[in-house]
Amino acid sequence: MSSFGKLSPMAFYFISVICFVLANVIREQNLTVYYIAVVVGLVFFFLGLYKRVKTKKE
Repeated sequence: MSSFGKLSPMAFYFISVICFVLANVIREQNLTVYYIAVVVGLVFFFLGLYKRVKTKKE
C-alpha cells in the first residue's frame, strides 16, 4: 500500500479514466469484466479525490 501513497492524485484519476475506457471497449464482449473495470475505475477515482482533499488540508 505504500506505493499507492506515493502516487499523485492525477495518477489515480488517470488510472480511473483508463479503466472507464477499457470498460466501454469490453462492454459488448464480457459483461463481468465490464463491471469489474467500472468498479476499479470508481475506486481509483475516489482514492484520487481522497488524496487530493487530504493533501489540501495539510
